[in-house]
Amino acid sequence: MKKIQFFVVAVVLAALVSPQGGTQAAVQKDQATWLWNPWMIVNDEAGTLTFLESKRVNKVYVQIDQDIPMKVYRSFIKKAFAKGIRVYALDGASDWVAPKGYTSLNELIKWLIRYQSGSAATQKFAGIHLDVEPYLYSGWTTNQAAAVESYQALLTKAKSSAASLKLPLEADMPFWFDEISYKNTYGNGKLAEWVIANTNSVTIMAYRDSAPLIIEIVKNEMDIAEKYGKYIVVGVETGQTSEGDAISFFEEGEAVMNQELSAVQNHYASSAGFNGTAVHHVGSWMTMNP
Repeated sequence: MKKIQFFVVAVVLAALVSPQGGTQAAVQKDQATWLWNPWMIVNDEAGTLTFLESKRVNKVYVQIDQDIPMKVYRSFIKKAFAKGIRVYALDGASDWVAPKGYTSLNELIKWLIRYQSGSAATQKFAGIHLDVEPYLYSGWTTNQAAAVESYQALLTKAKSSAASLKLPLEADMPFWFDEISYKNTYGNGKLAEWVIANTNSVTIMAYRDSAPLIIEIVKNEMDIAEKYGKYIVVGVETGQTSEGDAISFFEEGEAVMNQELSAVQNHYASSAGFNGTAVHHVGSWMTMNP
């Protein structure tokens, strides 16, 4: 009898232990951010980590700059790991959907293969996070259908490459991709559903400055994520923008942002697809009004 009880306990504990060495007993939602300027960790690694820790960030998307020595990333990731912060390799640009744009993805993957193979477990990236915004590519206006298909081809290739590295693949996506239709070699439907279905997690660029607006514009994606057993992280903007008053929390400040994000978190707390929030980005977050 005791052996059976011990076996059951061992199985339960094994199921709770995550690959990252933590546990799923108290599943923590993402509190994420983008770090677009990796030279910050070259010039002030300690200060950058202190900032992330002070904001209770547990996940950071760090831009890959191949001019930065790998040892810099290894040092940062190891110290972030010790603080419970997962680091994802961030890269991407709108022209990655150009005819030969995939070569940029290839270069990223080659770099990651070298990096991961030469790194200790605590120095490795926890995943890949792509920010490819095809609607900013010139071809989007001249031939949207072709740009969409090129984008799908890129993500398909990225998915395969991430799998070979045994890393999850994430992508940034605007909230309005649920209005973009496609009919091509990848089937037909809405682009938002395709992206969510073909990645592990999507960070929605839900760039609005009030909880009711944010909640409304991501509701379709939440339903889609639940349908496919995938995850949605809700991202908000803190930088100054000329796109309109309702886009960023730049004017309102951090206290208001935190209040509105808390309301979003409470609203979607019971949604299986909701996996936290993200603040865009470290640089503007550091200097935003209280």
